[in-house]
Amino acid sequence: MSELLTDPLALLIVAVGAFMAGGMNALAGGGTFFSFPALLAAGIPPVMANASNTVALWPASLSSAWVYRKELEKHKSWVIALTIIAVIGGIAGGLLLLAVSNAAFMKMVPWLLLLATALFAFSKQISGLVVRFKSRMGIAHTDDNPRSAGGLAFQFLVTVYGGFFGAGQGILTLAALSIQGVDNIQELNALKNWISAVTYTVSAFTFIIAGAINWPYTLLMVVTATLGGFTGAHIAKYLPAVWLKRLVIVVGSLLTVIYFFKT
Repeated sequence: MSELLTDPLALLIVAVGAFMAGGMNALAGGGTFFSFPALLAAGIPPVMANASNTVALWPASLSSAWVYRKELEKHKSWVIALTIIAVIGGIAGGLLLLAVSNAAFMKMVPWLLLLATALFAFSKQISGLVVRFKSRMGIAHTDDNPRSAGGLAFQFLVTVYGGFFGAGQGILTLAALSIQGVDNIQELNALKNWISAVTYTVSAFTFIIAGAINWPYTLLMVVTATLGGFTGAHIAKYLPAVWLKRLVIVVGSLLTVIYFFKT
């Protein structure tokens, strides 16, 4: 295993990739695009690279969620439901990765990213349609308690996806939350970071127990990704909302194009 650490260029690629991943996950999601290819470039097999990437980004997701702890308090009751769903979905996704080849699921990734980016880009309009529909049906809709059975079911699928692969989970989560009526970009980021943190935690433990981790590179990535996540979360808090939303859409569009070419 120590032979893997004798290439300075590989070390640099993995370290920078993890830093960018931690920062992008805190800002808009899609960080796996930087860290997963970096591990592949270092010669790590795909399944092990995927599992190692999840464990490496786990502390970064926790640090990003901590920065947004005040925003989370505004949705305290909803966070409990989202946490339970993220735990179950993260375990399911992690076990699925260990049991199934990446090949079939990778073909779905660009389509999922395309859908998520479109949903987020037009989330305000779609949310308005949902509110009008609920009003006609006599169903109350409040921004401080926007959860619904359909929305929670969608979030469950997102966390399963996040536990399995992770690329674009943040964008999918932002899309689902936006459609349900959360339109404050900072609160969106807070909820997204918390869901990602829980998903990463349970899937990371699943991979560790299964012995599917390359520890030398993973430990290097833990340090640089955590620094990136902490930095990205602080930058996100001071970016104008319109800039941050545009950044999410740009990242989602770039990921979609890249993965269509890769698969």
